[in-house]
Amino acid sequence: MPGDGASAVRRRVFVLGATGTLGIATVRALLRRGHDVVCFVRERAGVGGKLQRDDLARLFPDAQLRFGDVTDPVSLARGGFREERFDALVSCLASRTGAPRDAWAIDHRAHVEALRIAKAAGVQHFVLLSAICVQKPLLAFQHAKLAFEKELRESGLRYSIVRPTAFFKSLSGQIDRLRRGKPFLVFGDGRLNACKPISDRDLGEYLAGCLDDPERFDRILPIGGPGEPITPRQQGEALFELLGMPPKFKEVPVALLDAIIAVLATLGRVIPPLADKAELARIGRYYGTESMLVLDPHTGQYDAGATPSTGSDTLLDHYAALVRGTATSERGDHSVF
Repeated sequence: MPGDGASAVRRRVFVLGATGTLGIATVRALLRRGHDVVCFVRERAGVGGKLQRDDLARLFPDAQLRFGDVTDPVSLARGGFREERFDALVSCLASRTGAPRDAWAIDHRAHVEALRIAKAAGVQHFVLLSAICVQKPLLAFQHAKLAFEKELRESGLRYSIVRPTAFFKSLSGQIDRLRRGKPFLVFGDGRLNACKPISDRDLGEYLAGCLDDPERFDRILPIGGPGEPITPRQQGEALFELLGMPPKFKEVPVALLDAIIAVLATLGRVIPPLADKAELARIGRYYGTESMLVLDPHTGQYDAGATPSTGSDTLLDHYAALVRGTATSERGDHSVF
């Protein structure tokens, strides 16, 4: 294998979902490996559409940018692929909220069209960012992701389906609360679940590396960051220690969240926006009670030992950087707290 992060083969790579924090890290990893990268992005991208053309050009000075709507097959074909040849497609694209309509439009249909157009463009390898939580699908976005995973596996293309555990940004939303003297919120006692958090940089490197590593070809790849699993309670304890404050927790009963979900779901039958809120509450409950680790299908238990690790960035180092003010964490639409 080549050194210094260079790829053994220079490829022409088409990237979807390039403007999220993970997408940015993945594009940079692909460029470091020497690939020619074309990113298909919206005219106004990023959380809240705050990134415009000039911002994106500064963000990716060594990549080619093409603009359009990923949910429009004509835009994707004509404005994105342009009847040109590509070796690989890397998708970090995901629905912003996980609500059913958004999930099926992005996690499934947009990917189905991208797969169809990619095959016509000569793409031989499709690297897909999925999620480890699809092992136990209870939510709309999980079913949408699984539906596309199946189509990709049956497409005849080489595939690498990457299912990461929790992202740093999804576990970093309570620092301001704690600084204001408020307690760290946990579901139950804060020990109901655990994860092996992975940084954008480490996951971006892993995704880019799928193009070169035969052991990642035609495989579903669960992946976490370095170190032992960490529970929400341990996350809170670490933050309080970094802030020099005594630990203070507020335990949210899971039954309370179940009651809120039931009310929103009932009202959602007549007020559609509340149905989406019910789904968002279900997502919060899921992440608050289910571990982001490999699930043993025989025992139904999560297995930390079976959850692979990669990279060197740790959540506690990330927390320390946030507390010092040397890092920020953009969480966007995926916030729970």
